[in-house]
Amino acid sequence: MDRAAAEQKTAELVAEYGSADACPGVLLCDRHPGEAVAFTVVEPDLSYRDLTFGELGELSARFAASLAALGVGPGDAVATLMGKSAELVVALLGIWRRGAVHVPLFTAFAPPAIEFRLARSGAKVVVVADEDQRAKLDPGGGLPGEPPWRVISGSRHPGDVPLAEMMSTDGTAPRVEPAVTGPAAPLVLIFTSGTTGAPKGVPVPVRALAGISCYMEFGLDAQPEDVYWNAADPGWAYGLFYAILGPLATGRRSILLHAGFSPALTWQVLQRFGVTNFAAAPTIYRAMRAGDGEPAHVRLRRASSAGEPLTPDIVTWSKAALGTEVRDHYGQTEHGMIIVNGWHDDVRTEVRPGSMGQPLPGFSCAVLHDDRDEPTAAGTPGRIAVDMTGSPLAHFTGYHGDPDTTGRFTPDGRWWLTGDGGYADADENYFFSARDDDVIIMAGYRIGPFDVESVLVTHDQVIEAAVIGVPDELRGEVIEAFVVLRDPSRGTGELAGELQQLVKDKFAAHAYPRRVHFVEALPKTPSGKVQRYLLRQQRAATAMPSSRGTQPRSHG
Repeated sequence: MDRAAAEQKTAELVAEYGSADACPGVLLCDRHPGEAVAFTVVEPDLSYRDLTFGELGELSARFAASLAALGVGPGDAVATLMGKSAELVVALLGIWRRGAVHVPLFTAFAPPAIEFRLARSGAKVVVVADEDQRAKLDPGGGLPGEPPWRVISGSRHPGDVPLAEMMSTDGTAPRVEPAVTGPAAPLVLIFTSGTTGAPKGVPVPVRALAGISCYMEFGLDAQPEDVYWNAADPGWAYGLFYAILGPLATGRRSILLHAGFSPALTWQVLQRFGVTNFAAAPTIYRAMRAGDGEPAHVRLRRASSAGEPLTPDIVTWSKAALGTEVRDHYGQTEHGMIIVNGWHDDVRTEVRPGSMGQPLPGFSCAVLHDDRDEPTAAGTPGRIAVDMTGSPLAHFTGYHGDPDTTGRFTPDGRWWLTGDGGYADADENYFFSARDDDVIIMAGYRIGPFDVESVLVTHDQVIEAAVIGVPDELRGEVIEAFVVLRDPSRGTGELAGELQQLVKDKFAAHAYPRRVHFVEALPKTPSGKVQRYLLRQQRAATAMPSSRGTQPRSHG
């Protein structure tokens, strides 16, 4: 391990992307060899198309010129409602060449979520490829009859600008030079996933590419010879940052699967294309484990996870199924990845069970006391925070249109409060316990849901589990668990008792769930994060429906 070398490389990245003449079109495309493959776009039948940096440069230049013709200038917001495809990458590069700001819209969004983001961002243009997505922009469901944005689409909807014309290669479209924006100009306006409340707009400046590139190198160890695949959707931060922006910035070939997720198709892509470096959310790994067998010859060099804490059972499974352990990484929409079990030789250490790793080079972190903005002693639980004075990769300064960052910075501006609780050991390995709102305080004990959930999912009948605190007259709060089973018919009082005893035996006698609710599914954000606050709200009702609208079976 050579942490000093990693910090030196980080300083070089900060200088590179912090240049006054920073130009996104050059940084993300034009400086790379034209013949090098940027993306391999894979279809559901495993046919594929290689897209080179040269092709991307030509196509995105035409798209940027067409945006200019529509009146889009530097700093204007342009939204995309598109799946993982060649057209998406061309559109994104065209937006960034123009110096405009990309607003990602997840394709699973319903019209109200789309309208919320379009209105908050002030988008001038929306790009949509598929007919079923175009229908979400029709009036109704909160969307105005005469919207202030233009629509570029792949359909023949009246008034739309044809997407094919925007990407014309006939040589007649005018060209514009890539915009020189500087490091502080926003590259992306992405909205948080709404884990704890209403989504908030996060401006991502050009200089954030330094942190994105740093994670590609030290967190993921993406090498030129790798077949790299980040399966996260680019409608969310982990996919946009590290399946699109990171590969473009570093010149690494990346796979894009132009299809929805299924465990079987995921295994097929890993096998067919010889993927060596894979990244995905824990939900993906859990689904792969729960599905029908895996090809024995899928062997990864690196496997990484982010978005939700990685439970120990996945780590154990992955060593045999994938040929390597999955390493947990921690980040936020606001700053990108912050704490990692890094794969690169300069930062790699042995993973401590349950740890999300050490601060990524370029970040300085601490755990602060609950009642004062001072670091705790090693092993003492508190609030995980980023030291803004010692973190050259930290770039977030405030939410879009909201100067009040809701107390996320300490009064002196030194600490960014992540909103997550946990602790760090003497070697700066960080351990997650819960979102601040998710911490359970029972009879004076602070209990993180993740600790209990990690035990519950070790039972061979449990696919997923979420734990919340429920008000209790005697103890203040007690723990209740919501459990998704492989075989729903096994959801009996006997199994509930087994799960309660399992927590007593494997974690702590006082921290077992007083009630176990067997449910069909857990409420999640579209990016796959469990929304425990919805479980708390639903549990407060006299008859709590499950996330699919059926009454859960409860035992306790």
